[in-house]
Order: sequence, then C-alpha cells, then structure tokens
Amino acid sequence: MQGPKRRLEQRGKLTLSFSFLPSSSYKYGATAAHRNKPQGEGISRRLERQKQPTAYNMGAEGLPRTATTNGETAPHHHPPQILGLQPAALVDHVARVDLSLLDRIPGDRGGSIPVAIEELDGILTEVKAHVLASPDGSSLAKTIAGGSVANTIRGLSAGFGLSCGIIGACGDDDQGRLFVSNMTFHGINISRLRSKKGFTAQCVCLVDELGNRTMRPCLSNAVKVQRRNSSDKVDLLLQWLVMRYSIFNLEVIKAAVKVAKQEGVSVSLDLASFEMVRNHRVPLMELLLSGDVDLCFANEDEATELLRGEAHADHEAALEFLAKHCRWAVVTLGANGCLAKHGKEVVRVPAIGESKAVDATGAGDLFASGFLYGLTKGLSLEECCRFGSCSGGSVIRSLGGEVTPENWQWAYKQMQAKGLPIPEIRN
Repeated sequence: MQGPKRRLEQRGKLTLSFSFLPSSSYKYGATAAHRNKPQGEGISRRLERQKQPTAYNMGAEGLPRTATTNGETAPHHHPPQILGLQPAALVDHVARVDLSLLDRIPGDRGGSIPVAIEELDGILTEVKAHVLASPDGSSLAKTIAGGSVANTIRGLSAGFGLSCGIIGACGDDDQGRLFVSNMTFHGINISRLRSKKGFTAQCVCLVDELGNRTMRPCLSNAVKVQRRNSSDKVDLLLQWLVMRYSIFNLEVIKAAVKVAKQEGVSVSLDLASFEMVRNHRVPLMELLLSGDVDLCFANEDEATELLRGEAHADHEAALEFLAKHCRWAVVTLGANGCLAKHGKEVVRVPAIGESKAVDATGAGDLFASGFLYGLTKGLSLEECCRFGSCSGGSVIRSLGGEVTPENWQWAYKQMQAKGLPIPEIRN
C-alpha cells in the first residue's frame, strides 16, 4: 500500500479548461518590479522592498499602467502548490466613512450585495463627501487589488512563501493592470490570468469607525471565465484548489471541483457572505453534501445562516454540520477567535488580543492563508488555527485586504511568541 508521500508524487496533474469572455485574449508580461527584484534577500529586507505603490487614491483615473501587454507570459519559477480560482479579477475601493453614509446605502450593514455600475459610481461619489481623515490629515481611502481568493493566495505567497497561482480574467483597463501588477509583484503565477477586452470587476468596501466593513461589489459586465471544452489547457501539480462560493460562478466552481477530485487535489471553499448563503442556500447545500469540499471556512454570520430554520442554528451546530461533510471545518468568530473541527478533534483558539482593528476587510481571507499554510506543512489543527489567527490579525491593522510589510513583521513576532515556526520566504 502506497504512503501519502508516494501517492502525492504519482498524482496526476490538474487540468482545468476554461474560456474567457469576451473573445480575444492575451497574457500579461512581467512588471518591472518583479523582473528587477534582487535575489538572496532575508525576510526583513524582502519585506522592506515590498513597499511599492500597490494602493492608490480613490478612482481609476490615477492608476498607473504598469503591466506590459506584449503577449508574453510573466515568469513563474515555482509550479503552484495552491491555485486560486477567482473567475473575475476584482479591485477594491476601500474607505473609512462615517455612519451616516452606511445608513443611506441599501442592504444590511456588514454584508455584501451586488450593485450595478451606476450604483457603484453613486456610492463612490458619496464616499468623497463622507470619507474620514486620519490623525495626520491624510485621506483614509485607497484602491487596491482584491477579491477573497486573491487576498488568500497573496497572503500565502507574500507572507508564507508558498508557490501560488491564480486562474481568472481581468479587463484591459486600469483596474485590470493594477490587479495583475499586484499579483505579479507578490510572486503569483499568472499564466492563467488573462486580460480580455472589457471591464474589471470592482467593489466598494466601506469601513466604519469600529473597523467593520460593508461591501458592495459590481460584477455586471465584468469579464470572467467560464467552462468550455478546448485544447487550451494547462497542467499544474497542485495540493489545493481555493475557491469562494458564488451563485454567479456556480458552473465554473462545479467544473473545477469535479476535475480537482478526479486528480486527487484538495478543495477549499469559503462561504462568501451571509447574503450569499441566505439567498442561494440550496445549491450551496448540494455542493457541501456532495462530500467534494475538503475544507470549508465560514464566519459566524454565514454559519448561522447556513442552518437557519433548524432547531439548532448557532455557529457550533454549523461547525458540526460542516465537519460531517468536509474533512476540515472552520468557523471564525471575529474578536472571539475561531472554532475548528477535523475528525473527532475540536479546537477553539482565541483571537490575538494585541491586534488593533482598523479594518476587518480580508480578515477571513488571511485567516485562510495561515490555516492552509499549516495544512501544507502537516501541522496540527490547533497550530493551523494559530497561524490563521496571526495572519488574520495582521491584516486588520491597516486599511484594505493586503498585509503591509510592517504588519507581516508583527505577525511573525506573534508566531514566534506562540512557539510557531517562522515561514521561510522564497527569494
């Protein structure tokens, strides 16, 4: 009988076949920042060099055109261990705003519901009048590359040193160039990230004075991938396929899960938002009950929504339900830490009390980064949660879903204090 290591070595390569809308496509070339990055740097030095302009003032007009479009593929020296499926690349407009603006925006606070482009433009106009100022007088608003899956794999690459790739599509606009520049800089394999004529998806992330975020994504008319039968394929030897639940990408998700399970690749699924769970619960349940999801992440609101109408519909009951159908189940509880279950083992890990909550955007995504890192290293369930707490706690210390170099250093200190091994960053 073969051991796990031998089976991993012999496992087939994951083949995913997608088409991109609209038609003609090209691949981005490398950015200058990626090509010129020196080798042989230690963690501290490398993090210092990460202080590049990844965030910009609100609005697309000021975004630089950094990515080349010469038909070349950006270099990727490490085959991905983890592949993120984000059908539509996304750019986040993040801003600290006063509560009066949140009261005027349709939908529940703290949630995420899609809006049309006209609504997005209207919200961005309102933001300019309601954005809060920092103590030094600077504006607390910026535009950055985002999306749940992109946040997770960027954290795995930049902060944990794992080789990661992304599959998806972005428009041939300023937002698309910003997205690909950021992914490339952080070492993400973008050989399956295509630029298409059209618009890149955007999302407004409104952060209140307590650090809670309300999200309004605009996905209408945005380019994205869909399933097709084609000879345009790529073979990648993977350990994990990372996805976020979305009714808008359900067929792509199902196709990717099917191929992943055929090839022995583990599947991680994030439940996205309590609105997505509430409004599209039936297809989500079908996906979970299939047994094809190996790891499921839910926050407390999503977990409660999952079992709405049942006799017991709290986060602990949701954890038990998820663990029956997934090998690993995790429910994050914000300031109260997290619950996780694997087999018969259940652990509760507290949040890091020293973390100052400036913006909760990306907290669950970066928790997933740390947890997945632990799994790839064969660590215990509790250690996986502790890594997740460190990386999740690091991103909430500043605005947006990308961890700053200073906050990665903070995370490493927390890991060291908890007796966790410091990740080895690729040079």
